[in-house]
Amino acid sequence: MSENDYDSFAESYVADNEANAWNAYYERPAILELAGDVSGLHVLDAGCGGGAHAQALIERGAVVTGIDKSAGLLAIAKERLGDQARLVQADLGEPLPFESGSFDLILSALVMHYLEDWSQPLAEFHRLLRNGGRLVFSTHHPFMDHQLTDADDYFATYSFEDEWQRGDRTIKMRFWHRSLHAMVDALLAAGFRLERLSEPQPDPRARDLFPEAYRSLTKKPRFLFFSAIKP
Repeated sequence: MSENDYDSFAESYVADNEANAWNAYYERPAILELAGDVSGLHVLDAGCGGGAHAQALIERGAVVTGIDKSAGLLAIAKERLGDQARLVQADLGEPLPFESGSFDLILSALVMHYLEDWSQPLAEFHRLLRNGGRLVFSTHHPFMDHQLTDADDYFATYSFEDEWQRGDRTIKMRFWHRSLHAMVDALLAAGFRLERLSEPQPDPRARDLFPEAYRSLTKKPRFLFFSAIKP
């Protein structure tokens, strides 16, 4: 099995993502809070996976288009959302199949750390947003990444591997570390204005449901959240 092959474990990934501490009680509520009031907005869910974020956006009144590279994850999202959202298979490393200025908001949850080069997706996000539109995204916290590896240069952009357990399977994943400085520089170079940088606390409900994860997340940031505006 190749690295980051979500098609090979789409169902088990979505089942875990729906209810675990890191996604359901940390990343998802935090990025939705950062997105704010989306009622009536045209929203691109860039890296929509199985559709959990898209469903939450739809419930909040957004008109949602979802894209993902994985056909397996998109099939699950389609089953979940039906005709409530437009779903398109697309690769963030390539031009996206939408007209310029099509969206009021782009939300991208835990996708950017899979990409070596941020210039292409950020340029496309900038193109696709109307003037005054916002990009909200989450990514691995660079301090967390750096502690997981034996790399000695925090300021370097480098790839590293991690292994996930899904049932009786061990799945190899590859990610890209970049410094906070490099992240901000990439946003500014793409023409965005940084509005907010967030290191949120987990949902308080996780205290009883996942006490060990809750203690960790209240002391060690796992993800980093950005809100940026296209002027």
